[in-house]
Amino acid sequence: MTTKSFFFLLILTFLSQNLFSQKTIHCLITTDLGEIRVELYPDRAPLSVANFLKYADQGLYNGTTFFRVCTPENEKERKVKIEVIQGGNVPEEKQFEPIRIETTQQTGLKHLNGSLSMARDTPDSATSSFFICIGNQPELDFAGKRNPDGQGFAVFGKVTKGMRMVKKIQMQKNKEQYLIKPVKIVSIKRLPSL
Repeated sequence: MTTKSFFFLLILTFLSQNLFSQKTIHCLITTDLGEIRVELYPDRAPLSVANFLKYADQGLYNGTTFFRVCTPENEKERKVKIEVIQGGNVPEEKQFEPIRIETTQQTGLKHLNGSLSMARDTPDSATSSFFICIGNQPELDFAGKRNPDGQGFAVFGKVTKGMRMVKKIQMQKNKEQYLIKPVKIVSIKRLPSL
């Protein structure tokens, strides 16, 4: 093997290892009830991941809450029912500009059990608030019927450990989907790459 070939192989190995390590980013959501570990997909949903990390890295999620839950009981009257917990209610004056929606049609990601997704009102209106799915929620995908505009919501990660905690949050007492005692998000921090 020539020196030139050796260096080429070395550079190729380095690049492939770096690219591989960037496929997922791991974060820890610490709440006053316990921890939830998530992985994010910057290669599939780069805008949503960058937005989430901007809030996390600047400590803006610290002290926010999981404040809304959708359960079989409080969704009875809804035509299209879902099960999620919603959090990340950063005060409006600290929110960044809304981001463009990365639909599930664009990313290929789906709202499956444990999926992490951006909450929104109209398309391209997501800021800090996010939700976690409990069970598969296809009506939240592109062309789903939960949102009348049919654009769905932007999945950008999933829970890797702590679904028991997600379900515990979902089962807290609520009034018309809003938790009577919101669950505090102590922090959301990146975890070191493996």
